[in-house]
Amino acid sequence: MPESAMLTDRGRQAAASAALILVIDDEAAIRESLQILLESEGFAVETAASGEEGLARLAERVFDLVLLDVALPDRNGIDLLRELRGTDPGANVIVITAYGTKEAEARAVQAGAANFVRKPWDNDKLLADIRAAIARRQAEEENVRLKRALKERYSFENIVGKSEPMLRIFDLVTQVAPSRSTVLLQGESGTGKELIARAIHLHSPRREQPFVPVNTGSVPADLLESTLFGHVKGAFTSAVASKKGLFEIADQGTIFLDEIGAMPLETQAKILRVLQDRRFMHLGGVQEIQVDVRVIAATNVNLKQLVQDGKFREDLYYRLNVITIDLPALRDRGEDVRLLAYHFLKKFTGENRKVVERIAPDAEGLLMDYDWPGNVRELENAMERAVVLATGPVLSTNLLPKCILGRNEVLPALDHGPEASLFDIMESCERRVIIDMLGRCNWNQTEAAERFHIPLSTLNQKIKRLNIEVKRKARE
Repeated sequence: MPESAMLTDRGRQAAASAALILVIDDEAAIRESLQILLESEGFAVETAASGEEGLARLAERVFDLVLLDVALPDRNGIDLLRELRGTDPGANVIVITAYGTKEAEARAVQAGAANFVRKPWDNDKLLADIRAAIARRQAEEENVRLKRALKERYSFENIVGKSEPMLRIFDLVTQVAPSRSTVLLQGESGTGKELIARAIHLHSPRREQPFVPVNTGSVPADLLESTLFGHVKGAFTSAVASKKGLFEIADQGTIFLDEIGAMPLETQAKILRVLQDRRFMHLGGVQEIQVDVRVIAATNVNLKQLVQDGKFREDLYYRLNVITIDLPALRDRGEDVRLLAYHFLKKFTGENRKVVERIAPDAEGLLMDYDWPGNVRELENAMERAVVLATGPVLSTNLLPKCILGRNEVLPALDHGPEASLFDIMESCERRVIIDMLGRCNWNQTEAAERFHIPLSTLNQKIKRLNIEVKRKARE
C-alpha cells in the first residue's frame, strides 16, 4: 500500500476510534453483527434492545451517532427519533429498517434523521454513510465551537473559517483594527475582502461611525470623482443640486475602496491628497473640506505590476501599502469549503423556505475537490442554485453546476463559411466566450467582469456591441 494511502487509512482509523456509536435494535443478531462490523473499523459501540434502554444509554453519555431501528418492541422508532431531537436538536441519527418505503424514508428525514438505510444493508455503503454523518456532525460542532470562540475573541459573526490561513487573517485583523493606518487587502475576486474590511471597522474605535463601501471599478470614470468627493450645484450639466461625496459621508468612520486598481489616474491623484492631507474639494467647489476617514483599499490585481506599467501611481501605492493583508483563495482553505457549504445551505434554505437538511456525501466530495476559481462567491452561488432547484431533503450531485461536476460545456464548432473574415471569426469567438462566462455566473455581469479581470463598463460595451441578449437569457 502506498505511504499516502496508509496515512489516509491511519487518519480515518484515528478519527473512527474517537467516535462512539449507539445501536438500538430489538434483534440480537442485528445488534451483534453491527457491533462486530463497527468495532472492526475502530468505532466504540454500545447497544440497546428497546427504546427505553436506548434512552437510558443516551441519558448516561453523549454519542456521536445513533443507529436506530424503526420497529422496536416498546415504541415506534420514528417517534423515538422525534423525542431525541426534541431534547437534543443536534442528535445524529441514522434510521435502519426492513420496511424501506419512500413514505417511511420521508417521515424519518422529516423527523430529523441524518440518513435512512434499508435492511439488508451493504457494509461498505453503511460504513461510508456512518463516516459521512459523523464527519458532518463533527464539522457542525466544530463550526459552532469556532464561531463561539471567535465571537468571544473577535465577534466575526459573518466570517466562516477555521483553517490556518483564516486564523492568521483573524489575528491580523485584531492587530490592525485599533489603529488608524491605511490597510490594503489583496486577494482573488470572491475571497471576502469586503467582509474583512467590515471586520476591521467593527473592531476599531470607529465602529459606531459609518462604514462606506464603494466599488471604484464599477462606477463610470466620469462619475467617480463626484461619487467620492461630491459636487456643488452647477458643477456639470446634471448637477441640479449640491451633493455630498462618500468621503464626507464616511467622516469619522471608514471608507472601503474596492478594486482600486481600476481607478483612473486622475482620481488617484485626488485620493493621494486625501490620504496625505485629509482634505479635498467638492467637484466645482473652491472650499476645502477636512475629514477624518480611515481608508481600507482592496484589489484583485497586482498593483506593483500596474505601477510598472504606468497605470497606477507609485506614490499612491506606497501610501496604501502601509499594512497589507493577503487573503487566501478558497482552494487553499481546506475544510473551510465544507463549513462554508453548510453555512450557505442553512442561509438559503431559510431564505427560500425550503427543507434541505444535508449534502449527499458524493456531492460533498465534489465540492471539496473543486478548484473554486471564483472562490467563496462562486461557492455561495452554487449553493444558492442547488437549494433553489432541490426537491428533497438531500442536496445531490445533479444539483451542482456542470463545472463542479467536471463536465465543462463545450462551445459549438465555428462555421462561418469560406468567405468569413478573420474579424468575423474573432468576434464570434469573443461572443461565445462572453456568453459562456455569463452562463457560468448566472448572468451576473459584475461577477463575469471580475472573473474576466476587466471593468464592468468594458464588459457592458462588449455585450452591446456583440448584441448579447442578457435580460432574455437571465429569465430562461
